[in-house]
Amino acid sequence: MKESVPSNAVHLLYEVYRNVFPRVHKELAYWKDAAARIPDEELRTQALASIQEKTFHCEGGSIYSVLAGDNPGPAVRFIVAYQTISDYLDNLCDRSTSMDPNDFEMLHTSMADALTPGNPCRDYYHYRNEKDDGGYLHDLVKTCQEVLSQAEGYRFVHNRALRLGRLYCDLQVHKHVIEEERIPRLQQWFEHHQTDWPELKWYEFSACTGSTLGIFCLVSYALGNKMDEELAGMVEESYFPFMQGLHILLDYYIDQEEDEREGDLNFCSYYDHQEQMKGRFEYFVRKTDEEVRKLPDRAFHQMIHKGLVGMYLADRKVGRLSNARSFVKDMLKISGRKTAFFYFNTKMYHKLKPGRG
Repeated sequence: MKESVPSNAVHLLYEVYRNVFPRVHKELAYWKDAAARIPDEELRTQALASIQEKTFHCEGGSIYSVLAGDNPGPAVRFIVAYQTISDYLDNLCDRSTSMDPNDFEMLHTSMADALTPGNPCRDYYHYRNEKDDGGYLHDLVKTCQEVLSQAEGYRFVHNRALRLGRLYCDLQVHKHVIEEERIPRLQQWFEHHQTDWPELKWYEFSACTGSTLGIFCLVSYALGNKMDEELAGMVEESYFPFMQGLHILLDYYIDQEEDEREGDLNFCSYYDHQEQMKGRFEYFVRKTDEEVRKLPDRAFHQMIHKGLVGMYLADRKVGRLSNARSFVKDMLKISGRKTAFFYFNTKMYHKLKPGRG
């Protein structure tokens, strides 16, 4: 019988490096081999680049597999496949040949189908010239469906996972259209949700929808046969909006210099000044801490929360940002000693092994 969910950082890191990451790399090797066989050159290029450049997304997401108890393998299989769809489509929308919102919406229908066992695969490339991926995207969708069809508790999760997934997909459509349409579309989209989240700005709400963490948490619990209606509601409410928002705001924070250079949308740029941004980050940290305390396996979720802050602040890209030293110092103080542990652990990891950034 597998041990309970890790409740301290050393135990968690041991489990992750010993058991989780090897499974992730095995799954990614399978999908990388499949991507290399894609007939269409453009689709092949983007599929391979998404795996090569964003392995850390799958590694980070797959930490949630420890919530699956004796069933971590299927959890990793789902998380890697679903995150690979996300990263692949992000490349197709961000770096490829189309600026058509109909194309983006059709592509992302695959993510809703991946969350719905029994849904037939469709012509996800209907609106673009490049079509022949040799079945790559269909295989990713079917892999997700196969795993979820075996999870008895998924019936409690499906509607909530699908709701988070649709918000994610809406964001990807709105933020990838031609530049002059992006902000009006995102602002108009937020107007439909503003009554639910009046404390958020449009760019903060957009950030909250851009994370897959809530889905991975729901699915992992379902695969561990720990899911019921009450827990499903608790997870959704605890992860959305604040945990997911903190995740993506940190991601945008470290990418500020790169996004400015490339002319890409960055939600952190809409704060009036750094002090305002720091105050809002502090708000997200405190709200996330408040929400995850309500969950079972509270120590695990708090470690994810603290780990997100520590690992992002330790990223090499942070050193390129103006006033980064004071921002990092204040955020570590706000977040506490566990965050500092993950911060210094990540710094040491970067020194010992070449990493991203």
